[in-house]
Amino acid sequence: MKSKFSILTTAVAAILLSLPLGTIAKEPEHADAPKVSPADALARLKAGNQRFVAGKLQHPHQDSKRRAELAKGQRPFAIVLGCADSRTSPEVLFDQGLGDLFVVRVAGNVLDDHALASIEYAVEHLGAQLIVVLGHQRCGAVQAAKETIDSNAEAPAHINSLVTAIQPAVEATRGADVEATVKANIDNVVEGVRSSEPVLKKEVETGAINVVGAYYNLDTAAVSFTEKKKE
Repeated sequence: MKSKFSILTTAVAAILLSLPLGTIAKEPEHADAPKVSPADALARLKAGNQRFVAGKLQHPHQDSKRRAELAKGQRPFAIVLGCADSRTSPEVLFDQGLGDLFVVRVAGNVLDDHALASIEYAVEHLGAQLIVVLGHQRCGAVQAAKETIDSNAEAPAHINSLVTAIQPAVEATRGADVEATVKANIDNVVEGVRSSEPVLKKEVETGAINVVGAYYNLDTAAVSFTEKKKE
């Protein structure tokens, strides 16, 4: 039986989807902040991570001037769906500041309707054209999912929902180590974002946005990217 909360959420979603796109309030945007192409956004992230690895951080966009600009509206240049792990803050790993990244975080960087809604909002209303699915070395959520499934057990409380989300990656990497499962999970989530309808799939197919996977190495601090080749 559905809870009152889930019934209410479904009803609200139905109402929002029935409204014309322009009906949903759009955040103010900086007139002097043009959209950043997926390629340029990816280059910024790579350069920022190189600074992080080298210990040459710039800590950009963290002063009072930046805060004043952002009070008028935001225009993040990339979206990051990452793990909630405290060691993997995207703004730190990529040496970015306030308003640069639109970040969605949940254990195991899994995909659900709330995450998709957040991503859709950043694409349609904030103009972000690059989506990064960021997983990481020795992910506890992935490890827990592997152990739970391998032992044919059931995780407690809401943690079981994470196990269910990660299960396809576990099944696809039977006999492999946890890092193979982490990377398979990243790939699955990337594909889930790319194929999400009615908004993101269309934007991907037209080339308006790009979705890439990324893997953060806890030992080296380096982020490696996996980009889907054009067919």
